[in-house]
Amino acid sequence: MAGEKQKETSQLLDNLLFPRIFQTFRMAIQPSKLIIALMAVAALCITGWIMDYVVIATSDAQSEAGVFSTLWHCLSTRFHGAVYSLLWLDITGVTTNIAEFFEAIGQTAIENYIYSIIFIVITLVVASIAGGAICRIAALQFARGEKPGLGEALNFSTKRFVSLLAAPLTPLGIIVFIGLFIFVLGLIGNIPWVGELLVGICMPLTLLAGGLIAVVLIGGVAGFNLMFPAVGYDDADCFDAISRAFSYIYAKPWRMGFYTALAAIYGAVCYVFVRFFAFLLLWVSHRTLQLGILGDNSKLEAIWPQPSFANLLSCSASEASKWSESVAAVLVHIFVLVTVGLVISFLVSFYFSANTVIYALMRNKVDNTALDDVYTYPEETKTEPHTPATKPEESKKQPESEKQPDSSSPVEE
Repeated sequence: MAGEKQKETSQLLDNLLFPRIFQTFRMAIQPSKLIIALMAVAALCITGWIMDYVVIATSDAQSEAGVFSTLWHCLSTRFHGAVYSLLWLDITGVTTNIAEFFEAIGQTAIENYIYSIIFIVITLVVASIAGGAICRIAALQFARGEKPGLGEALNFSTKRFVSLLAAPLTPLGIIVFIGLFIFVLGLIGNIPWVGELLVGICMPLTLLAGGLIAVVLIGGVAGFNLMFPAVGYDDADCFDAISRAFSYIYAKPWRMGFYTALAAIYGAVCYVFVRFFAFLLLWVSHRTLQLGILGDNSKLEAIWPQPSFANLLSCSASEASKWSESVAAVLVHIFVLVTVGLVISFLVSFYFSANTVIYALMRNKVDNTALDDVYTYPEETKTEPHTPATKPEESKKQPESEKQPDSSSPVEE
């Protein structure tokens, strides 16, 4: 009886899929994923700083802060506010910070639309390559315990670049295309007498178009997280990735919401732990250096001020008195910047890894597909040249007694 109960308990635990999400931390800290995410973060930051420099250099207000720098600090404040509110289960604080997060993005896009379009396009390109590679590594690691190399993962994402880039853009294109119908109908409504009649007659078509936009908008926003994992797991093309994402969202929305909320809470806890580890690393290094530098601490303050948990990348409060201190401050700032970049890279890696796990769980529940079923490259079949069973040289060496009699010769009875 005890053995049967243990067997039933193990089967029950196997049927519960949500604990698989807790494997994401171990998957996210894999070095290859962190390196890919760090390269993506570095590429976007360098692009933003260059664009800020160009805008400031060509504008009249030389002292004005750049768009990217201003938006980065604003979004960082809102993100940390949402994380800390989530840890305290303050739903109001989470929703407020998230709303202000997207409000800042929308306001920046409206005020600097040309800048925003260029940066969004670059972000989508970088996210397609880096996100596809991370999702591919996470899919093989979660399904089969395999850990492909950095080059193999990047090779996979670059070959599927078109599918990865087009998947999130296609729903937007559909929304714009359907919206043009309503826009044209609004233009027709400007015609005196006839316009308002046509608007009233075509109102059912307008409502139908609005309903289609709502369906695509909900599926595109909620299913965006599943599009890259669909390519990484099943080698899906653009339309297949969109179809799978929409199918899973509308088939089991509550399960998708539960998985997403659980991953968000778990991710917040993991992020605080990683940030605390980075703070402890920097603080111990700083305090040890401070013990070694004799006399006053003005030299160390000029090179590297003491970091805090809220501000890991602290700027120097005092100006360097010598050129050697200035060079040392720049070098220290670069290495501290890499450490902070690894913390941000963990967030990127965790995001794509968690969504890959969620995709596998949703696919298992909706399509009844095994978790270990993942696309692999077809094995190359090597065809060897055909060799005859009896070589001419060997036939010549056969003894006379082993040779078969000729059918044309008479057979002795």
